[in-house]
Amino acid sequence: MAERPTLVGLTGSIGMGKTETAKMFAALGIPVFDADAAVHALYEPGGAAVAVVGEAFPGTVKDGRVDRQAMVARVMNDPAAFARLEAIVHPLVAMEEKNFIDEAWAKDAPLVILDIPMLYETGGEARMDAVVVVSAPAEVQRARVLARPGMTAQRLDHILSRQMSDAEKRRRAHFVVDTGRGFDHAFEQAKRIVQELLLKRDAKHA
Repeated sequence: MAERPTLVGLTGSIGMGKTETAKMFAALGIPVFDADAAVHALYEPGGAAVAVVGEAFPGTVKDGRVDRQAMVARVMNDPAAFARLEAIVHPLVAMEEKNFIDEAWAKDAPLVILDIPMLYETGGEARMDAVVVVSAPAEVQRARVLARPGMTAQRLDHILSRQMSDAEKRRRAHFVVDTGRGFDHAFEQAKRIVQELLLKRDAKHA
């Protein structure tokens, strides 16, 4: 059987450009698992999370799907409720992730990118072979996020309070992609990271 793919965690705080960086790795032919997209799918009609979330949080399921805005409002200022939600959703996402890795493994993919926003906060780095942190200067981050519809400085500060600091993420990372100088520059960094990871993988078998 083919060797398991090298598992590469991709993370970064809100507004750092992680979603765009994930697209860059996909454009380079690397399978990318999007944890947020997996959650969205679990919340949609027929998704595995709908019934159990509706039971745990009455009133948050509308038209057969989890209403994300209602869910956020319900757990935002209630750490116990947030922990209860995570206890429901995390195992379901973990199963989706495992299936994704197994599929990539069956196709003999050398690398798999696991795009996980709260990777460090949930201890997920322990199961990765390498971690890529997407970063940008704080003023660039705030300008990007505050330009989003419905975003306020108060809400941004609340989100950041739940995330590990950018400086700490950078310190722990194996690789950093800096999007502050534009996405063309970031794409060059992504290419170098892929090349280095593939070279390391080949060196193990030399």
